[in-house]
Amino acid sequence: MTNFSEITPDILAYSKLCESSGPIPSELYEKYEVKRGLRDINGQGVLAGLTDISEIRSTNLVDGKRVPCEGKLFYRGIDIEDIVKGFITDNRFGFEEVTYLLLFGSLPEKSALDEFSARLGSYRSLPTSFVRDIILKAPSPDMMNTLARSILTLYAYDDRADDISIPNVLRQCLQLISLVPILSVYGYQAYSHYHDGNSLFIHVPQPELSTAENILYLLRPDSKYTQLEARILDLALILHMEHGGGNNSTFTNHVVTSSGTDTYSAMAASLGSLKGPRHGGANIKVVRMFEDLKSTVKDWKDEDELSAYLTALLNKEAFDHAGLIYGMGHAVYSLSDPRANILKSFVKSLSKEKGREEEYELYATVSRLAPQIIARERRIYKGVSPNVDFYSGFVYSMLDLPTELFTPIFAAGRMVGWSAHRIEELVNNGKIIRPAYRAVQEHQAYVPLKNR
Repeated sequence: MTNFSEITPDILAYSKLCESSGPIPSELYEKYEVKRGLRDINGQGVLAGLTDISEIRSTNLVDGKRVPCEGKLFYRGIDIEDIVKGFITDNRFGFEEVTYLLLFGSLPEKSALDEFSARLGSYRSLPTSFVRDIILKAPSPDMMNTLARSILTLYAYDDRADDISIPNVLRQCLQLISLVPILSVYGYQAYSHYHDGNSLFIHVPQPELSTAENILYLLRPDSKYTQLEARILDLALILHMEHGGGNNSTFTNHVVTSSGTDTYSAMAASLGSLKGPRHGGANIKVVRMFEDLKSTVKDWKDEDELSAYLTALLNKEAFDHAGLIYGMGHAVYSLSDPRANILKSFVKSLSKEKGREEEYELYATVSRLAPQIIARERRIYKGVSPNVDFYSGFVYSMLDLPTELFTPIFAAGRMVGWSAHRIEELVNNGKIIRPAYRAVQEHQAYVPLKNR
């Protein structure tokens, strides 16, 4: 029997046939005015839909022209900075409140919030033997695959899996919002045990704890955590919840939902998108880039030495030779990413608690130097600033989260946004999303087998 993972000589030969026609000439994209990546010539996203869930603002209209401004992010019309200030001032967790806001369009009163939080808590339990039969039986080295498989398997446990009425889809979404953090941590515990030989810890989630608290409670052998740790993780989850309908994984959810498929399939499709390193894996790249920087640069306080390293990155002479300074720049924001600004304000406190203040200062210095170097080397003058991934990986490392869980934690937050967009797509009862592709292959005659 052929090895399942083996690339055999005939497969290599077949792959050459796949590549034989070569890439489609770039001039054809210009000729037919194809918006590659669904972006126009200025890099702006092609308008493909309308939403009232969130808004990203990176420019202001001044005298009829679009002028870059400090980035803004609104959840249901409310500035994310005001939302964060609200629950931080009250010294409470915000995940459940912001989930309510994104799903239902308004902020809850205290009684409604308490009832909603209790509902999410009641859904933090998996079907009987699910952990043993599904998660522990086939541990995967990639937690996103484990997560997608687990969600698809939950379909078999749902007697109303294919019912796409709004009440049923809402029930499914609330269950997945509650379960994704648990499935992620359990998947990692299984991998850590079977692959790395570590002890296996399967703690039972506590319904009275917040989502962030439960993640740390389930992950750590002694289930202990500080309030600062839990609150910063809570903040990170909220900042990753939602970012408009055009990001790859959310647009994927709209596309798949528009076909009329079930909730589990739609969410698994979004997870597949988020797994891609161009989307959800950026903070891992940031952490690994900084690991390389710390081993290469002898004096972290020497700005000339740091600038030389960052220049080498752009010139494909350092780290992964990709020519990128990871964590810098964004497809929409230019002057600033509001999520990065919010997260940065809490990173210093956590670095002090963790005794990693010197690393924080290194991040702060790079965040100041990198935009200057990018502008000089790339001649980009529209503005380049740190994005949320620049700090989130550092936060997760200080929380002792394994890198295998970085993207699943992103997914745990973004599941809320996906849920809101799935429901929005169903409520609007739009057409199935089907953009066009133009064929450029020349026609040719069929040749009978005996004549080839």
